[in-house]
Amino acid sequence: MSLAQQARSAYTNSSLRTASPEQLLLQLWDRLVLDVERGLRAQMKAEWTEAGIQLVHAQAIITEFQATLEVDGWKGGRELMALYGYLQTRLIQANTRKDQRATKEVLAHVRALRDTWQKAAVLAARERATTSV
Repeated sequence: MSLAQQARSAYTNSSLRTASPEQLLLQLWDRLVLDVERGLRAQMKAEWTEAGIQLVHAQAIITEFQATLEVDGWKGGRELMALYGYLQTRLIQANTRKDQRATKEVLAHVRALRDTWQKAAVLAARERATTSV
């Protein structure tokens, strides 16, 4: 491992240990968006192996979201689970059918969801700050 790779790894490990739950969630959403973007770029270049790697990693993140979602814990939980299932299906189709249109559709959805979670994280941080004063 090069010095630059070691420094990056140390920074990543440190940021994961000190991140709030909201920040960790946003980091996952950012990575999901990045994976789908990379998958789409690879599809556009007909780099199918790389596209597959990126889209499968995106699926793994969505699987994590599904596994940790408390469906009955809040209004909209069931709908969000259904959306995650739909995104999984479209990622599989994007990968197995080499379907850029499906990848673009997923990318639009995950960007919008990431932006929504980002707004929710800001609101949660504000609420936490006002209740701790």
